[in-house]
Amino acid sequence: MDISTIVKSLSTVEMILLVGFIIFIVSPISIPSFLAGIFDSSLGMLMLFVIILFLFFYVNPILGVVFIFVSYEILRRSAQFTSRTTIMQHTPSQEKKNNQMKAMNPVKSESLEEEMVNKMAPVGHSDISVYTTSTFKPVADKVGSASLV
Repeated sequence: MDISTIVKSLSTVEMILLVGFIIFIVSPISIPSFLAGIFDSSLGMLMLFVIILFLFFYVNPILGVVFIFVSYEILRRSAQFTSRTTIMQHTPSQEKKNNQMKAMNPVKSESLEEEMVNKMAPVGHSDISVYTTSTFKPVADKVGSASLV
């Protein structure tokens, strides 16, 4: 789809709204402190989600996609005023995750099976093999056209 057809499909109000959204995303406009508390609550996030759904269903879906980025920026900028920390600061580094996993794994000890194998059949310490002679001789039947394995 060509950009000119997308621009032609937008009404004047939608075009103004799209330009306003893009200006908000690009410029470092700060959120007023009284609005930051509203947006940084569960009700504010729900309100942003409802606006996104409204834009997708009743207005041009391009505005809905752009408003997803706008709502992310609103939440990120309002978190600065409410002093809530972002999710990224709570994500541990890979080194911390590895240390936690090492702490969770028990120290390797010899299992019962390994103990018994070492006790019953130690490699290199067993007796010399003794061959016994017997009168038994195995008999094989004719297998017909089957191959001998």
